Amino acid sequence: MPALIQEQLYNIDDIYNLKDGERAELIDGQIYYMSPPNTNHQRILNFINTEINIYIRQNNGSCEVFPAPFSVFLFADDSKYLEPDISVICDKNKLDSRGCNGAPDWIIEIISPATKKMDYYTKLALYQNAGVREYWIVDPYKHTTIVYDMEHDESPAVYPFADNIPVGIYQGFSINLSSLEI
Repeated sequence: MPALIQEQLYNIDDIYNLKDGERAELIDGQIYYMSPPNTNHQRILNFINTEINIYIRQNNGSCEVFPAPFSVFLFADDSKYLEPDISVICDKNKLDSRGCNGAPDWIIEIISPATKKMDYYTKLALYQNAGVREYWIVDPYKHTTIVYDMEHDESPAVYPFADNIPVGIYQGFSINLSSLEI
């Protein structure tokens, strides 16, 4: 009888024991290593992060914005450790020294060729199941943003960068990416 090959399962300790500078996410015992972001990715991240922070500050909002790397433990069992590009958390009780424990209110992922499948499928399902209220997938290659308003169970909407993209968790707030040179 041939020996069975056992798949190695990883846990949160393996994430914490990564070499300095190495980043990865943990989903159901599997580690998904992350490559360094490119310049356009960082331009988009910085722009959106700044727009959200300005809006919250000008409106005396109570939510906080955290750009990657920032730890998000979607479920209490630590089986899903993610580092979304941008996390907006409105419930301060979810925050501790490790990061966010539970679903952020709004998550934004900026895709790259290496993360496309994860962002469009795997993470979408995880975020829906965890209770994320709003999820954006920003695609710098197609110059589009897909918005999932999961709080209201609406069909996803696709916005070109030239359009004002309405933010579901904040009435009257939208983001326009047309000024970005990418």
